[in-house]
Amino acid sequence: MDSKLGAGFTLVELIVVILLLAIISLYAASRYSGRDDVAAMVVQEQVISVVRQVQVNRMQSNVSVSAALATNSNFVLDVEANCVGSGAACEQASDSRSDWVRSDTVTFTSNPAAPLYFDLLGNPAGSAASGATITITSSEQSCTVAINTQGYVSRGGCS
Repeated sequence: MDSKLGAGFTLVELIVVILLLAIISLYAASRYSGRDDVAAMVVQEQVISVVRQVQVNRMQSNVSVSAALATNSNFVLDVEANCVGSGAACEQASDSRSDWVRSDTVTFTSNPAAPLYFDLLGNPAGSAASGATITITSSEQSCTVAINTQGYVSRGGCS
């Protein structure tokens, strides 16, 4: 009987791989869940998405700043204690809208104070013309979302 040496994995190799995968998955799971089951880090990604959506909606509106802001709160980024999104979405709080994120386990604040406006190029306007920061605070950590002067929305640090 001829046997092929090295034609497969040994039991030890398989166990080592399974253990490594278990360690990596435990580490990843701990980064995305906390005692509150919603980590500020996870909400941070949702906030980035919502800010970009409101920004793109404003860029596609093709109306002047004064007309857009006076008549349509869909183009205004509102940051409330438990909601970030367009002014209309935070007011309606409807699950049929995708331009808002609400959480009772974190609090949102902005600097400068909300509401935040964008021009037709996607740049922050008004009091946020020099950039803005949205802070997401949970019981365990605090994360930020930065909007620079050119309208780039990025993930800030978490502490």
